[in-house]
Amino acid sequence: MLKVLGRGTSGNVQKVVWLLEEMGQPYGREDYGRQFNNTQTETYLKLNPNGKVPVIVDHDGPAGEPITITESAAIMLYLAEKCGRLVPTDLVGRVRCLEWLFFHAAGLGPAFGQSGYFQKLAPEKLPLAVERFHGEAKRTLKVLDGRLAEAEYVAGKYSIADIANFSWIWRREFAGVDFTDTPHVARWYAAIEARGAVQRAISALTF
Repeated sequence: MLKVLGRGTSGNVQKVVWLLEEMGQPYGREDYGRQFNNTQTETYLKLNPNGKVPVIVDHDGPAGEPITITESAAIMLYLAEKCGRLVPTDLVGRVRCLEWLFFHAAGLGPAFGQSGYFQKLAPEKLPLAVERFHGEAKRTLKVLDGRLAEAEYVAGKYSIADIANFSWIWRREFAGVDFTDTPHVARWYAAIEARGAVQRAISALTF
């Protein structure tokens, strides 16, 4: 059995759950996160020295041996390649998929997270920080919109790159952004939100 460790409110946990639902893979869940005060425990830090969520533990890993994996983009790539789905097999398609997966991991995801933090969670309001990260959240959304003006999905075909970017855009209100200036993102978002696997995952995200 594969187990996902993390809280359901985390965009980085959500993308892993969405992927598992999309592929129809069974999984278990266990609550970890700041609100549970358990990501800095000795037990958890042995799994992920960085003390972040998510972590997966796959008891049926390579050669039938258990494997623990951290970092949501690496987890998604591992799961997709293990199941042989949602990562193109041709070189150009694979590169485009990884390009937009890493765009999310290094750009859009952090910008959305920091934008929401400085607007809503920071103990002190810092206008320069709000301006910096809110502006970056809107900028990266516009970059994605430009890509989706020329392609149905970010890598051409539906892939883990779509799921990764969707996971944080699903929480766009937290980051203080909307689709006013990004009509192509709005079209793409509606198509993904309507998928049965996404609806199942949303219902499952109660931990």
